[in-house]
Amino acid sequence: MVREILIWPDPILKQKAKPVAKVDDKVRALIKDMFETMYAAEGVGLAAPQVGILQRIIVLDTRPQQPESKPLAMINPEFVSLEGETTYTEGCLSIPGEAEDVDRAAVATVRYLDEDGQEQTLRCDGLLAIAVQHETDHLDGTVFVDHVSTLKREFIRKRMKKLKASKEQGAPASA
Repeated sequence: MVREILIWPDPILKQKAKPVAKVDDKVRALIKDMFETMYAAEGVGLAAPQVGILQRIIVLDTRPQQPESKPLAMINPEFVSLEGETTYTEGCLSIPGEAEDVDRAAVATVRYLDEDGQEQTLRCDGLLAIAVQHETDHLDGTVFVDHVSTLKREFIRKRMKKLKASKEQGAPASA
C-alpha cells in the first residue's frame, strides 16, 4: 500500500523515532508499504517517520545509480564508522522539488537488523553511503535542510508551506 509522505515542516519529521523492539509481520508489512511508497515517489530512500511512523526503520534502493546494489531494509540502524568526506546534492521525498549540497561521510559502515531480525553489518559507499546517512538523519528528527544555511532553509520552508497549503486545497502546486 502506498502511504502518504509527510511534507516538511510537518512536526512529526522533527521527532526522534523509537527503536523497534521486535521484528514481526507488522514490521515487515510496514517495510513492504515503505518500498511501494518510495518506488511510487521515484525515491532511493525512505524513513518510517516520513510516512508518520516513529520507528527506526529505513528502506533504500540505489540501483538506478548503483546497479550492483540491492534493495535494503534496515531496522534500528547504527553507524559503526564514518570515513572521509564528500559533498552531494541531496533531495528528499518530504521536501519535493528542492535540492542542496550537503557534506557527508564518503563511507559509512552501518549495523542493523534485517527483515528476519538478523543483525547485519554493511560498508556503504557512493550514493548508498549518502542515502543511509540521509535516511538515518530522519530517524533522529533531522532533514537535509538542517545541514544548509538558515537563509536557504527559510526560503525552502516558505515554499513547502505554500506547497502543503495548495495540496490541502486540492489546487495545483503552482497556483
